[in-house]
Amino acid sequence: MTLEQHTFETEEPAAGRRFQQCLLGWYDWHKRDLPWRKDRDPYRVWLSEIMLQQTRVAAVVDHYQNFLRRFPSIERLAVARESSVLAAWSGLGYYRRARMLHAAAKKIVKEYGGKFPVSANDLRTLPGIGRYTAAAIASIAFDEPVAVVDGNVERVLQRVRGRILGGEVLWSAAGELLDRHRPGDFNQALMELGATICLPRQPQCLLCPVSDLCATRGELMRPGKGTRQTKREIGYTLACRDGAIFMVKRPKTATLMPSMWELPEMADTNGASAISFTLRHSITVIDYVVRVVRSPAPKGVNGRWVRKDRVTTLPLTGLARKILRTAKLI
Repeated sequence: MTLEQHTFETEEPAAGRRFQQCLLGWYDWHKRDLPWRKDRDPYRVWLSEIMLQQTRVAAVVDHYQNFLRRFPSIERLAVARESSVLAAWSGLGYYRRARMLHAAAKKIVKEYGGKFPVSANDLRTLPGIGRYTAAAIASIAFDEPVAVVDGNVERVLQRVRGRILGGEVLWSAAGELLDRHRPGDFNQALMELGATICLPRQPQCLLCPVSDLCATRGELMRPGKGTRQTKREIGYTLACRDGAIFMVKRPKTATLMPSMWELPEMADTNGASAISFTLRHSITVIDYVVRVVRSPAPKGVNGRWVRKDRVTTLPLTGLARKILRTAKLI
C-alpha cells in the first residue's frame, strides 16, 4: 500500500486506534500549559472557548485571567452591568461575543440555577454557543463523546485524508476518529496538533506524532486564491487637557461595536498639518492606516472628558486602546 492510499477509509479499525493512541500520548507530554486546562470547570471552559473564537491563544491568556479575577463565577457575571463586561473584554475585539456571554450567563443562572447544561444539544440553546463551542464544552467539561471541528481540526483531517473535506462530511470524519474514552482530551489534542505542528504553512511533519498515518505529509494544495485585504486610511483626534482625554461613545444602533468608547474620528486628515503618529490596524479583510492628530477637542462633537486613570474602566474599542497605548497614555 502506498502512502497516498494510506487513509482511514482503506485501513482496519486498528489504524484509527493507533492514531488516537499516538496523538493522545503526544498530547499528554507536549500540551501547552494554559490556564483553562487546570481543571474542567464548565464556566472556565466556556469562557476560554468564547475568548478563543477568532483570537490567538497568546492574546487570550492575560485577558482570561483578568476576566476571571473580575468575574470569578457565573453568578457574578450574570449580575454585572453590560458596560463592566465590555470593559473587561476590551482589547479582545468582536464584542458581540462579550454581549452573548453576558446574556448566556443570565440565562444559565435564571433558568438552570447556575448549572450548565451537560449535553451539546442543550448547550446550543444558549446565546452565542454554536455547534463547535457546544461540542467543545460538552466533551471537555462533561466527557460527552462528541467531536469538534474548527480551523485546526479541519486542516489536520484534510491532510490525514489527503483531500479537501467540508460540511457534514468533515464533521462525520471527526466523529469517526474521536476517542470516546477521552473525548475532551482527544479534541484538545487534535486542535493542539493543528495549532503547533500541523501549521497552515510549513507543517512540522518531522515532529508530528501521526505523520506515518498521514496521506499528505505536507501542505495540501487548495484551489483558488485567498481573500486580499482592502487598504483604507482613517484619522482620529487625540485631545488631552488637565489629565483627561476627550472620548466619544459609539451609538447603540451602530452595526460594529455599539456603545463602545473611542477617540473622535476625523473626516479627513489630508489638511492636518500636525500628524502626531501613524499606526496600522487590521480588522478581518480591511487593513487600516491610522493617522492620529493631537489637537483640541473638535467642536460640535458629543463626547466626554475622561480622566486618564479612568479610561481603562470604559469598554474601549481595540483601536482606541492601541492608539492610547502608542501615545503612552495608558
